[in-house]
Amino acid sequence: MKTLRQTLRAQRLALPPAERLARSRRIARHVVHHPLFTSARRIAVYLPDRGEVDPAPLMAAARAAGKRLYLPVLAPIHPRLLWFVAWDADTRLIPNRFGIPEPPVSKRHRLPVRALDLIITPLVGFDGEGTRLGMGGGFYDTTFAHRNRHDHWHRPRLLGLAYDFQQVDALPRRPWDVNLDAVATERGVIRWPAQVMSPTALRNAT
Repeated sequence: MKTLRQTLRAQRLALPPAERLARSRRIARHVVHHPLFTSARRIAVYLPDRGEVDPAPLMAAARAAGKRLYLPVLAPIHPRLLWFVAWDADTRLIPNRFGIPEPPVSKRHRLPVRALDLIITPLVGFDGEGTRLGMGGGFYDTTFAHRNRHDHWHRPRLLGLAYDFQQVDALPRRPWDVNLDAVATERGVIRWPAQVMSPTALRNAT
């Protein structure tokens, strides 16, 4: 997995900035008309790092539609847990321990993860079953573990943003992996049926 991560990250970084922005805009055009986005009122986004798809066009569309935006922050109570904090254009951002800007950590201003409608997430790779390859820190699997514990709980929805070349044939599945509901690429939004995402089906297959 380490070699695959390195290869896909290198491909991302090799995109010229203008090409990266053009592709990000094409991806955004697919998302803004999709029900996952149009029906969501509370949306978590991310600030792009190391060649990731830039969600800025989606942020602008969300604000124009009156949706609330949230950014992930590293929780001080757990080494691999994310909190989500409301984010406005004038919110002060400070670098976390990985050098990624985030709002100041505050229990008072954070929103419980289950109160979010949609999480727009970066990724390193994905496969045709909705398996997400991240950076390897386990933050998303830890934060959204409730979706594997409760078959009936589907919020928040998880939407990955990726370039076409980030799709791979197959990724290994582990019992704690949390599947994506959909991935948006330059070609459109790929959404998986509920039965593919079912934690029960996953447990039976492992």
